[in-house]
Amino acid sequence: MRLDDYAEKDGKRVWLTEEEIGRLVDVYEDPEKRVALMLAGRAGLRRSEIVSVQKKDFEMAPSGFVRVWGDYAKRDKYREAPIPNELDHVVSALTHGYSDEDRVVDASGTTVWRWVQRAADGIQEETGDEGWGYLDVHDLRRSWGGHLLWDCGVLPTVVMEFGGWTDWDTFADHYLGEITPQAQQREREKVFSESEGGEGGDVYSPRSSAIGQSYGRS
Repeated sequence: MRLDDYAEKDGKRVWLTEEEIGRLVDVYEDPEKRVALMLAGRAGLRRSEIVSVQKKDFEMAPSGFVRVWGDYAKRDKYREAPIPNELDHVVSALTHGYSDEDRVVDASGTTVWRWVQRAADGIQEETGDEGWGYLDVHDLRRSWGGHLLWDCGVLPTVVMEFGGWTDWDTFADHYLGEITPQAQQREREKVFSESEGGEGGDVYSPRSSAIGQSYGRS
């Protein structure tokens, strides 16, 4: 887990590791709650998107993806976000017997926030790690973006497409972060040898508020 102060408000931004996201999801056995948390932490959906996505958005998308609409009322523009096999299987079982237009997560955004808070509170009580007390739904999306960028090596432009980000400055400020020495060495090996060198791991370091301010960003 990594924490960073917000520049404009109290609280902290949180980046979870893949293992920590898995631990959060595993707090629940209920498939609907698991799907909600995985849509945020494994597919990068916003809270409003989590409670809007329908059964057919999984079935109409290519295998391994979910369609995420910019406006679920108009349904005129969409992106396709990659999803892990586990999420695909849980959604398939959960929505068996649903109509195409039924929402996969039949809850409000506030309810999804409470599910995240309740799971995080339980882990904080168990571990004594106060960082869990800062966790919000958006932090799961943030962690997903960081994981794709630095652990998986996905191109920033592709991550933006997957996540529905359109403004480069905002994306760079909040998601690119600082490159650690481990990441620098790994990327160097990509340039000067056929081997990628090293193993993907906890190499993502969030951009500090001071760095963002040095570029005139909030």
